[in-house]
Amino acid sequence: MVPDIVSPSNDRIKWLLRLRDRRHRDSEGVFVVEGERLYRRALEAGLDPLITFVAADNLLDTTGPTLTVRPDVLDKASYRQRSQGVVAVFHQIETGLAAVEVGDDPLILVAENIEKPGNLGAMLRTAGAAGADALIAVGEGVDAHNPNVVRASTGALFTLPLAVTDWDDFGPWLDRNGIRLVCASPDATDTVWETPLTGPLALAVGAEDEGLSERARATADVHVLIPQTMGGVDSLNVSVAAAILLFEARRQRIG
Repeated sequence: MVPDIVSPSNDRIKWLLRLRDRRHRDSEGVFVVEGERLYRRALEAGLDPLITFVAADNLLDTTGPTLTVRPDVLDKASYRQRSQGVVAVFHQIETGLAAVEVGDDPLILVAENIEKPGNLGAMLRTAGAAGADALIAVGEGVDAHNPNVVRASTGALFTLPLAVTDWDDFGPWLDRNGIRLVCASPDATDTVWETPLTGPLALAVGAEDEGLSERARATADVHVLIPQTMGGVDSLNVSVAAAILLFEARRQRIG
């Protein structure tokens, strides 16, 4: 059977190529999922694809409008030039603070000024594994639907609430919800192991090169140190620092 799309000059393929650019994704309110594993996880999370492109040699059950594509052409449209047999387009996930529902004892990861999409995706994955209730990304330049965020999150983007905001909105939100802000800082005196991390809590980490901003440190209720043999917190990958904080909080919460 001849595939629906056989040429890289097809308008649909050109559209997928344009969606590599954040401006086009945001203007259309969509994002792209590649690979069967992530596609399945998106469906299991209740997301409905606007359209799915499947390699002509891939016998995959899909949901909604579907087009078959010559495999090499689909690879060309892929962000990494390897489509793994399926590329799908979905509506963007809501990333406003209003989308974050706070329970009685929330555990939230706060990531400030994280510009590398792979780090943000890794933190989503870690926060989900640690049982966090949400990830709040604070600062400019956060591209929540970047293909590297989607890929590195391994599906956590579809299930863990993610909000993108700034301190003008986030500080009052913390106060309204009675959430204590704990900031990781190389200048702190108490280690993460010595600090109580129970109750409504937000754990904040910053980019490796600069750490947390003055605004973040001033907003914090508590500062904690992740002790190391060399350097400070900024010598750790930010996703590693987040994992240490989250899993120590989890350990304390489960006793």
